[in-house]
Amino acid sequence: MTSLLALHAVFLIQQIDIITILTITLAVFLVLLILGILKSAKLKAENEKLSKPKSSSDEDNKIYRDFREGHLYDNF
Repeated sequence: MTSLLALHAVFLIQQIDIITILTITLAVFLVLLILGILKSAKLKAENEKLSKPKSSSDEDNKIYRDFREGHLYDNF
């Protein structure tokens, strides 16, 4: 009887506890994986959007205007 109690004392963590801990750990890492995949997809879409060349931009066609004409700059 005492050997049975000693054997039970060695196994303080039961199998259901291990399964519960592993399930919680799996759920946390699964959430992190899903968030990483979503973030990667958003970054890829933004990268493709930014890499498209602009066909006609107003900045390229704008006539240069001297910005030093204001009262804060000394006209030399």
